Amino acid sequence: MQAQFVHDGRQVDFTPDVDVPVGSIVIQGDLVGITRRDLPADTLGSIAVEGVFDIPKDPADAETYAAGQKIYATTDGIVTEVADGTFYLGKVVSDAEATDNFVRVRLSQ
Repeated sequence: MQAQFVHDGRQVDFTPDVDVPVGSIVIQGDLVGITRRDLPADTLGSIAVEGVFDIPKDPADAETYAAGQKIYATTDGIVTEVADGTFYLGKVVSDAEATDNFVRVRLSQ
């Protein structure tokens, strides 16, 4: 049997159990993506698994981020350390200072 092209894979189907707001990091096993619009519970939508996103920093996050640095996702946000409960999200594409409100990240799996 030959493989058949389905789509380019920049986003993948996702049906949430609860309402998920736009810009949410979604973790499904080792697959991590971001919602591009509000997704109502029990309704087929999608998550982006490619692209560049401005991801908000926690106000208590005084860390600086350098272009090219790997970023990991947790259920609470983003971190740079690999630890239990983290999932690879992508790489920083422009420096972010401790006082910046977001980190610009290119998603990659």
